[in-house]
Amino acid sequence: MSRTLDPPGTLPGGADEGDEGYAKSLSNRQVRMIAIGGAIGVGLFLGAGGKLAADGPGLILSYAVCGVAAFFVMRALGELVLHRPTAGSFVSYAREFIGPWAGFTSGWLYWLNWAMTGVAETTAVGIYVHRWLPGVPQWVTALAALVLLLAVNLLSVRLFGELEFWFSVIKVLAIVTFLFIGLGLVLAGAGVGHAHAGVANLTSHGGFLPHGLPVVLMSLQAVVFAYSGIEMVGIAAGETRNARRVLPKAINGVIWRIGVFYVGSVILLAMVLPWNSYSGAESPFVTVFSRLGVPGAGDIMNAVVLTAALSSCNSGLYATGRVMRALSVRGEAPAFVGRMNHRHVPYGGILFTAVVLVLGVGLNYAVPRMAFDIATSVSSLGVVAVWATLVYCQLRLRAAAARGEVARPAFRMPGAPVTNWLTLAFLAVVVAMMPFADEANKIAFWCLPVVIVLLFAGWRTVRRRAAVMPVTGRAPRTPADPPR
Repeated sequence: MSRTLDPPGTLPGGADEGDEGYAKSLSNRQVRMIAIGGAIGVGLFLGAGGKLAADGPGLILSYAVCGVAAFFVMRALGELVLHRPTAGSFVSYAREFIGPWAGFTSGWLYWLNWAMTGVAETTAVGIYVHRWLPGVPQWVTALAALVLLLAVNLLSVRLFGELEFWFSVIKVLAIVTFLFIGLGLVLAGAGVGHAHAGVANLTSHGGFLPHGLPVVLMSLQAVVFAYSGIEMVGIAAGETRNARRVLPKAINGVIWRIGVFYVGSVILLAMVLPWNSYSGAESPFVTVFSRLGVPGAGDIMNAVVLTAALSSCNSGLYATGRVMRALSVRGEAPAFVGRMNHRHVPYGGILFTAVVLVLGVGLNYAVPRMAFDIATSVSSLGVVAVWATLVYCQLRLRAAAARGEVARPAFRMPGAPVTNWLTLAFLAVVVAMMPFADEANKIAFWCLPVVIVLLFAGWRTVRRRAAVMPVTGRAPRTPADPPR
């Protein structure tokens, strides 16, 4: 007969130490849209254009294969969340099922992921605004976007949830609109600019793989980045009412939308226009709508993809604030990043991430043409690490359930453990291909040894302090924490 044990570092009943102080402010409606919105960002809205121009229609294969991996990651996350909902998400699960060092490592890698994603998103804002204000430097609009989103995140969780809800609604409506219009253009063989939409665009202009399969494999990193954010729903678990009832539906919703929104959109983009019509200088969706001959259509779509960039950066600030607090209460991050204000917002972690995003604004000033690619490449290292952590933690959860140490949830990872190992192997291939890709990927790959050394040194510094921290039943108080 299985028994449920409270893992080290949790409160009685399985709550995580870092969960104390949060308000259950996110509704079912908001959580579902956060889950959807987290899976739609500039990786698709901006990055797909440059990758189509570089790889051709074969990019569809990358999106399909990465979508399968994302499916298994989300199901692994779902089983873990149903085991124990917590705002610490995979940081808490890594600590419980692998060890304290894994919680420390995955938390900081996730922070790196979202910090670099924030740089990419604010860079995208600068690129989008350049369409309307070509005379304004890219770094200026990037900084303005950061200030706006920082204010939203610091005010309240409820405001974040509401803003993210409407951001997500806009993104979903835009994708659905494109899918219907794109499908109509393809079925009608309509003229789009100087070209004609049709299935023939998948194989003409050099074929389905104009540059060969290896080039498509080298694009896996960019596509994995495009899917980053799907794990956001796991972090929202700690601030969700009725998490065990709401989250399985939200996770399943993300899975099928991956196939429709991502793979479907890339297929239609490749059929509506020849692949060499796109570029990394603007969103591929803006390219399509600008060539329809409808006045203002391109500008409307540009406004939509601008909200997508703001949405993703908004989510990144939210996520890193919670993860930094989860690390801080264990002594694995500076005490400041664990501070929470009277509105139940972990402002310390949010401000800590914002400092890095300001440095990213400097990257936009120094190398505006490479800022987006460098940020997404470095960010993808964090994505791969987090996905691998979730999949491996589910393996350990399954093993613990087999030993009778925990009760395994009914919402389970399909095909485990075979699908776990296949997903982990795929993620290893993604990293192995990076040094053979473009310059930005090479820079990111050679940053990996530096990141490993920093994490090793950081863990050696904090492990003694983390090991002796007592499980007191509550998170350490700071002067800014609300009274209990």
